[in-house]
Amino acid sequence: MYPKIIKELIEDFQKLPGIGEKTAERLALYLINNFSMEDAKNFADHIINSKDKLSNCQVCGLITDINPCKICENKLRNEKLLMIVSESRDVYLLERTGVFKGKYHVLGGLIDFSRGINERDLNIQTLIPRLNGVTEVVIATNSTVEGELTAQYLKHLMQDYDIKVTRLAYGIPAGSDLKYADSQTLSQAIINRRDF
Repeated sequence: MYPKIIKELIEDFQKLPGIGEKTAERLALYLINNFSMEDAKNFADHIINSKDKLSNCQVCGLITDINPCKICENKLRNEKLLMIVSESRDVYLLERTGVFKGKYHVLGGLIDFSRGINERDLNIQTLIPRLNGVTEVVIATNSTVEGELTAQYLKHLMQDYDIKVTRLAYGIPAGSDLKYADSQTLSQAIINRRDF
């Protein structure tokens, strides 16, 4: 039905996470009908530049345009505090809070045996030398099966180091109602309770 170029554009949009056929079709048609030639060229340039000019930080694994990244180069950050996250987007989310003042380490995924991903597929080799001099490691993986499995692996990996290993607390989000929380969230809220 569609010309070949539109079909290819729809297929390209479908490669993005969470984009099904209908959404891909809507995006493709919107781009064709509403983007000027200059907008389309800029959009294409941004995609090409992201692939051409971005790489992973050689120290922490964060997606960056300079190597080492700005966080690793920042001397004002606490070198003794290291937070381990799954993906670069986690760092960007955490940085928006302005609370964490240590350094990060990006694993580039989580252990997921169902998809054939084990610890050798993660950015672990560059983590080991970074543990020297660190006093606390915060494991900030998701509270999914894969996140918990990865957290347990990391905890086991650090047992021979004199490092305090902590985990992000999980539970009831601020401002939410107990009646909307599922049993796992409620369980984590009880387990992670703190002094008041």
